[in-house]
Amino acid sequence: MSSDHSLSYVRSEMLPEKAPPPTSVGVIGWMRQNLFSDLLSTFLTVMAIFLIYSVLAGVLPWMLNGVWNATSLNECREILNERGEAAGACWAVIHERFWQLMYGFYPDNLYWRPNLALILLFAALAPVLFDKLPRWMLVFSVAFPFIGPWLLWGGTIWTPVTAFLGFVIGILVNRYVGQAVSSLVGLIVGTLAAIVWWMFLASPVSDALASVAPLAIQSVGSRQFGGFMLAITLGITGITLSFPLGIVLALGRQSNLVIVKSLCVGFIEFIRGVPLITLLFVASVLLNYFLPKGTEFDIILRVMIMITLFSAAYMAEVIRGGLAALPKGQYEAADALGLDYWQAQRLIIMPQALKISIPGIVSTFIGLFKDTTLVSIIGLSDPIGWVKLIQANSEWNGIVWELYGFVAFVFFLFCFSMGRYSMYLERKLQTGH
Repeated sequence: MSSDHSLSYVRSEMLPEKAPPPTSVGVIGWMRQNLFSDLLSTFLTVMAIFLIYSVLAGVLPWMLNGVWNATSLNECREILNERGEAAGACWAVIHERFWQLMYGFYPDNLYWRPNLALILLFAALAPVLFDKLPRWMLVFSVAFPFIGPWLLWGGTIWTPVTAFLGFVIGILVNRYVGQAVSSLVGLIVGTLAAIVWWMFLASPVSDALASVAPLAIQSVGSRQFGGFMLAITLGITGITLSFPLGIVLALGRQSNLVIVKSLCVGFIEFIRGVPLITLLFVASVLLNYFLPKGTEFDIILRVMIMITLFSAAYMAEVIRGGLAALPKGQYEAADALGLDYWQAQRLIIMPQALKISIPGIVSTFIGLFKDTTLVSIIGLSDPIGWVKLIQANSEWNGIVWELYGFVAFVFFLFCFSMGRYSMYLERKLQTGH
């Protein structure tokens, strides 16, 4: 061999990258990996496609051939016969009764109020659910619990103002007593001060202010609420109130104070051992027997209280599971940092426990929102209640799939959105790899 040439067994330059095989990337790669990875997966995929095709082949023509403009079920059938079609959906019932399914008996000239309340609700939830939004939007989060109910029920503006003052009084008393005595005593005294204000002082103060400055909007009775507006109102209220109450009950159940632990355990086990429909009947019928004669207790408020208590008991057990999943070292780390009980819970323990409990918490929320349909049994006109009212009408007697399908679709949108947000939150808070 010539001395000018040498043999090399190690490449001295990098080869250019090659594109991956077309069957391992993109849609084809995803299908090959997830749907046709082996013989069993291929068989199950083919069977699933066949079943989906069989269902859609029967449902889609029925849906697409539907009638949108008619005043009765018989008119829908006549239109279908004129077209020469054997079957088709009568979507005209949704077109005719859409606003009742949405708002119930709420006055149609006041629809702007629940619409505005819904917009404010989204504005209030946005900074809580997505931390990248400007912090000034938290103003909506603080104001909505007082402005929202006022828009829905109406009445004097001083009612939400005095309700807000109750929270201000409770916070001020808590801060003052907490600094002078202890944080636990401050929390108890502050809560009692707020309750005393709401029960005995808020109404007279509101009436006095209303007599001086009568600022009010038209009142709407609770019996006029209905449709999805009622379901959303009950669901949002139950979710918002049951979450903090569930945290308190979960901490109380793990407390070393015998009385506190016994009360929390008794409450949780009693509520979880009773069907929700029983509590709703108590709120609707039996509660009046225990109130002073002549006392008027709003029916929707009673239902809200029972739904909140029911959901809080289940929420407490979900959060307790998250607390139990934390290693003991987290508690010892909080002690080593010199944190007191509430500081440790706020900064170390509870954030981790809630992160672990996200799937269970969202599942409880979804179940609560769907359980709002039970109020139709006690005479409230939620979406299911309105379906029954529409079916009782002679013009639409006999129509089933269109109404229940529409209600199921709207509930699916809300529940699916909550589920997707839960998955987003889990990915965002994921720290382990």
